[in-house]
Amino acid sequence: MSQRVLTTESGAPVADNQNSASAGIGGPLLLQDQHLLEKLARFNRERVPERVVHARGSGAYGHFEVTDDVTDFTHADFLDTVGKRTEVFVRFSTVADSLGGADAVRDPRGFAVKFYTREGNYDLVGNNTPVFFVKDPIKFPDFIHSQKRDPFTGRQEPDNVWDFWAHSPEATHQVTWLMGDRGIPASYRHMDGFGSHTYQWTNARGEAFYVKYHFKTNQGIRCLSAEQAAEIAGQDPTSHQTDLLQAIERGVHPSWTLHVQLMPVAEAADYRFNPFDVTKVWPHKDYPLRRVGRLVLDRNPDNVFAEVEQAAFSPNNFVPGIGPSPDKMLQGRLFAYADAQRYRLGVNHTRLAVNAPRATTAENYGRDGLMADSGRPRYAKNYEPNSYDGPVETGRPLAAPLAVSGHTGTHAAPQHTKDDDFFQAGELYRLMTEDERKRLVANIAGGLSQVSRDDVIEKNLAHFHAADPEYGKRVEAAVRALRED
Repeated sequence: MSQRVLTTESGAPVADNQNSASAGIGGPLLLQDQHLLEKLARFNRERVPERVVHARGSGAYGHFEVTDDVTDFTHADFLDTVGKRTEVFVRFSTVADSLGGADAVRDPRGFAVKFYTREGNYDLVGNNTPVFFVKDPIKFPDFIHSQKRDPFTGRQEPDNVWDFWAHSPEATHQVTWLMGDRGIPASYRHMDGFGSHTYQWTNARGEAFYVKYHFKTNQGIRCLSAEQAAEIAGQDPTSHQTDLLQAIERGVHPSWTLHVQLMPVAEAADYRFNPFDVTKVWPHKDYPLRRVGRLVLDRNPDNVFAEVEQAAFSPNNFVPGIGPSPDKMLQGRLFAYADAQRYRLGVNHTRLAVNAPRATTAENYGRDGLMADSGRPRYAKNYEPNSYDGPVETGRPLAAPLAVSGHTGTHAAPQHTKDDDFFQAGELYRLMTEDERKRLVANIAGGLSQVSRDDVIEKNLAHFHAADPEYGKRVEAAVRALRED
């Protein structure tokens, strides 16, 4: 069998890949050495800008199989038949740290699923927690700045983290999640995933429902203590990546059972919590979980950069039967995520293999731009409408329209009967066992006690007191004890 020939980017054979061309033996190198210049120039450009959030990630391919009939609630094609399978790509991630950060840290985890459906790609972009820190996207850049490395010290500063939370009481619920036992998953396989936001399903009769997604791990929940995480992060910073890769390679395929909560649209206005506030959950006793199907991951990517780093998710990638809700944070993400990918990867990132539709073909009039290919038919027009049999609109909306009323302006979120920032955080605390409460208090105190300003500490303590008197007293006592040492 003949040996394959090494070539340059333009396809010319390479004569010597061990020695650069020089002006005589031991002389200076030559500008004419095209192979050397090409290798160095390409090497300098191997990386694209990393994600501002969710930079450190892992991913895998698999499938989603429908196990229960949900056609009374949505006419989405990939959910219309029990037993139907749809190919998926899932990307897990940490949120705050950079691409070089460790996996085993106290941080929310991204849980993003790309369904390659016959009606286009559907992206469900969520986290491993059912809630988030802020409810309005105008606060999101400030929140992330407070959690990232300080521009002067170059490290994450407790003063910044807790100062922002002190001025954002709606974060109390998510802080209670983050500082509790589930704040550091043992692996990506051993955590749940949530759509977090409220979305909309529409059935074939045009009836609309609000929906929340819950992916329940079939491996069981496993988490790390702060001490275990510190040890693992030091030994193997890529511990979650290693675990996912090796599990799939040895045939242990992780899986999750998808459940949803469904709310008839008419019930939203009078529900006791604002159903579109991502800092709140819908208690299961109000809207029980309904099983939908099973998500299985069974194939690792061949190239982490091409298929994980370049994987582009956007919550505005809907399919017929699924649409948005008035959730403010979701509305902001509909723009921000797609725009981030256009910045990072270029306007043609949807043609990369991991992002391109697989069960259908993209048909539109987008043209040119960075990395444009020549995959358009000869003589194809780049405008619509036209007289040349180009693709045409369907006239069928993806989902039901959202009702709107009132005047434009910068409005605070509407208040429902139980809509304070602390009730659900207190409910979560009261669900915990005594051992879980001890660890929660220790985790909060460990960070809050490092804050330099007393007024910031007092503001945060007031939030925990408001959530539950015992919760507040225990955190206050633990912080005081650490500051007196």
